[in-house]
Amino acid sequence: MRQVLLLLGCLMVGNFSAQADAYRYSLEPLEIAPGVWVFEGAREDFARANGGNIVNTAFLITEEGVVVFDTGPSRRYGEQMRKAIEAVTALPITHVFLSHHHPDHVFGNQAFDADILHALEGTIRLLAEQGNDFADNLYRALGDWMRGTEVVLPTQAVTPGRVTIGGREIELIAMSGHSGADLVLLDHTTGVLLAADMVFYQRAPTTPHTPGIDVWREELRTLEALDFRYLVPGHGPVVVGTAPFEQMHDYLAWLDDTLRSAAGAGMTASEVMALPIPERFDEIAVARHELMRSVVHLYGRYELEALELISEGG
Repeated sequence: MRQVLLLLGCLMVGNFSAQADAYRYSLEPLEIAPGVWVFEGAREDFARANGGNIVNTAFLITEEGVVVFDTGPSRRYGEQMRKAIEAVTALPITHVFLSHHHPDHVFGNQAFDADILHALEGTIRLLAEQGNDFADNLYRALGDWMRGTEVVLPTQAVTPGRVTIGGREIELIAMSGHSGADLVLLDHTTGVLLAADMVFYQRAPTTPHTPGIDVWREELRTLEALDFRYLVPGHGPVVVGTAPFEQMHDYLAWLDDTLRSAAGAGMTASEVMALPIPERFDEIAVARHELMRSVVHLYGRYELEALELISEGG
C-alpha cells in the first residue's frame, strides 16, 4: 500500500509540475539601453497558444529600485515577470506604472503591491467600469492561463510631468488617443520612449475605445516630436527611430479615409469588412481581424457623419 501511495504522490507531483510548465510564458528580458529592459510579446491576437502574451512590458533599474511599466495579461504573467526581474536585480520594485486599462497591460497587477500601482485617473475609472467584463472575455479566450486572475485597481493617481526616481529623470505624459486615458513614459536618462498602445508596429492597432482617429493622429504627432532614441511600442518590435510613427500615420489615415468613403457610399458594415487591404500593409499582423473590429466599433460614427452631411446638403 505504501508503495502505491508513493507512486500516486509522485504522479500528482509530476502532474502539477507539468501543469506549471504548460503555463509558462518563457519571459526573456532584453536590455535595450543601460538599465532599461523589455519583455516583447507576440504580434498576434489573444489565443490559448500564446496565453495572452501579445504585449510589450518593461522595467527600469534606478539607484533606489525598479520601475515597472505594465504588468501583462494575467496573474501568472505578473508573477513570472516579477521572478524574471528578480533574476536581473535584487533591488526592490518601487513603482509600477500602468499605461491604460486594457487587460493585456494590467491583469498582472496582483503580483505587485497595490500601494505602488500608479495610473492616470481616467485609467483607474475605466478599469473599475470595464475590468470585470474584460476578465470574463479573457477567461473564455485563454482558459487556465487566467486561473486566479482578478481585477486589481491602481491606488496611486499619476500627475503628468517630469519626476526623478532613483536618479532617473522620467517624464510621464498623459494622452487619450488609443483608449481614452493613455500614459506614455519617456526616460530622459537613456532616451527610451515607452509608448504603450499609442504606438503599434508591424501589428494592426486596436481601436474599440479610441475617442477618434483624428485625436489619435494628432497625439502621435506630439509623441513623434519628443526627444527620444529608442521606441518601445505597445505591440511589435523595439526600434531606433521613427519608422513606427510613419506606419501608424499611414495605417490610421487609410482606415479613416476608408470608413468615411464607405459610409458616404452607403456600404454595409459587412461590405466594409471585406474591402481589400493595401499591399503595403501586408507586413502588418492581424490587419484583417482588426479591420473587422474597427468596423464593429467605429463604423456607426462614420455613418452618422455621412447622414448629417446629407441632411445639411438637403
